[in-house]
Amino acid sequence: QLQLVDSGGGLVQPGGSLRLSCTTSGFTLGFYAIGWFRQAPGKEREGVSCISSSDDSTYYADSVKGRFTISRDNAKNMVYLQMNSLKPEDTAVYYCAAEGDYCSGDVIPGSWGQGTQVTVSS
Repeated sequence: QLQLVDSGGGLVQPGGSLRLSCTTSGFTLGFYAIGWFRQAPGKEREGVSCISSSDDSTYYADSVKGRFTISRDNAKNMVYLQMNSLKPEDTAVYYCAAEGDYCSGDVIPGSWGQGTQVTVSS
């Protein structure tokens, strides 16, 4: 059973940084692509970033390119999202999820983390 738990959110001022963590269990992390998604109030959930399983290729939404960095540590069963130069429009609940063996945007049912709130405000 795929289990993912996201953490690391909080309140940060514009221009600040946060690192989100996705702790995984119940499966071999190295076989799965992992994505980060976010949902702001009144908006649909959107893909933020993804890291593939095979060659660690990374993908980013245009809105976060150059500011966010996704990484993984298969030995520790962890995936991270380093978020720098945060903007108020980055405020959302952030979720990690498994996408299969490559970044497709299609989340494996039941693999969503519970979400961690990120608030960017002065």
